[in-house]
Amino acid sequence: MNCDKEREGVLEACVAQTRALNELVEYAADSIVSKTIINKAVGTLTLFAFDKGQKLSEHTVPYDALVQVVDGKASLTIGGRNVDVSAGEVVIMPANVPHSVTANERFKMLLTMIRA
Repeated sequence: MNCDKEREGVLEACVAQTRALNELVEYAADSIVSKTIINKAVGTLTLFAFDKGQKLSEHTVPYDALVQVVDGKASLTIGGRNVDVSAGEVVIMPANVPHSVTANERFKMLLTMIRA
């Protein structure tokens, strides 16, 4: 088995070694920064860092997604319902339900999207 092929789509900084999740992505002024940790056919793990006030406008995806808040606070709107989240909390955004994200302060989240 080819190890390089096996690791395709995986953030090398995390392979067989520990890393602080909060330190894998940095904040940037007036921006949203994303870093993919794993990208496979069955799903992705993506770490996001939002500067205060940054937003992802309402959209839908055909897959369930789990938001794990790593740092800060944000407001999610899921199917028209406001959900405030803080570091250490998780929430599921169901497939095909409109959702949006607004950073109330600097905010980091790990998004786990399951495609299968």
